[in-house]
Amino acid sequence: MTSQLGKAPRQLPVIRACSIPRIEMAEELDFQYDPEKNYDEETLAQQKEIEREIVDTQQLVGERVSFDRLIREYAQEDEIYREKIEHLKNLYSCVRKTRGDGNCFYRAFGFAYLEKLLVDRTDVERFKDVVSKSLKVLVGLGFPQFTIEDFHETFLDIVNKVTNHCTHQELIDTFNDQGLSDYIVVYLRLIVSGHLQQEAEFFANFIEGDRTVKEFCNQEVEPMGKESDHIHLKALTDALGVCIRVEYMDRVDTHTCNHINFPEDSKPTIVLLYRPGHYDILYSNADMILFQRNLPK
Repeated sequence: MTSQLGKAPRQLPVIRACSIPRIEMAEELDFQYDPEKNYDEETLAQQKEIEREIVDTQQLVGERVSFDRLIREYAQEDEIYREKIEHLKNLYSCVRKTRGDGNCFYRAFGFAYLEKLLVDRTDVERFKDVVSKSLKVLVGLGFPQFTIEDFHETFLDIVNKVTNHCTHQELIDTFNDQGLSDYIVVYLRLIVSGHLQQEAEFFANFIEGDRTVKEFCNQEVEPMGKESDHIHLKALTDALGVCIRVEYMDRVDTHTCNHINFPEDSKPTIVLLYRPGHYDILYSNADMILFQRNLPK
């Protein structure tokens, strides 16, 4: 069922009998439980190693790549994803990957929209005005000014760079600077939190777990690394007045991706690709022509 947020139903993983390990497997692997061993610490160490590997192998905002490169990430027998990538190839020219660190939606959104403003300046002044006024809105909601104003100033400085025709490479470098890039993510998270709290009566209907909107924001929006769902996307696009499309590439047994526009029935300015737990940026052929003609060198 689709909610008022336009939320597609979650696809739960199918657990097949053959995927459940037999009890005898512990003997086959010669595994013995050690009561003196701290398995929590071992799990945490493994998680930190995975995070280090992600940092070492993935840029915060990568280069544009072809769908042929994307398709190589999936096994030959993974027909569902491969068919959906073939479908995307008919609609889009290429994809720009972002680091899978839990902040990918905000980073992809921020980069894609500011990149678009470099070549299509129709919305520059309106967007700059919204960002300028956002600090006052957040302070009015109870956010401490001395805590958040640095994030606001950094974000506004980057918007001003775009307004003043910075080069494309300068924008890429900004988003790959860990400090600056994370400040952008933090401020976008604050904007989402602020909008959810402003419209708490509405958004309370979509929060699970018997939590208030403020509790949800404290737990699921403001902390870095927390993944984004439909409620985050709706809040950010509503707060900033930016229209986006998300192409959902999931394991639903269809040959094509489903898409949702935020807000609904809007004309999207940018397009993101969602694969379970991760967002990247999609570019149409028209986007690429626009960039080739108008990008500042």
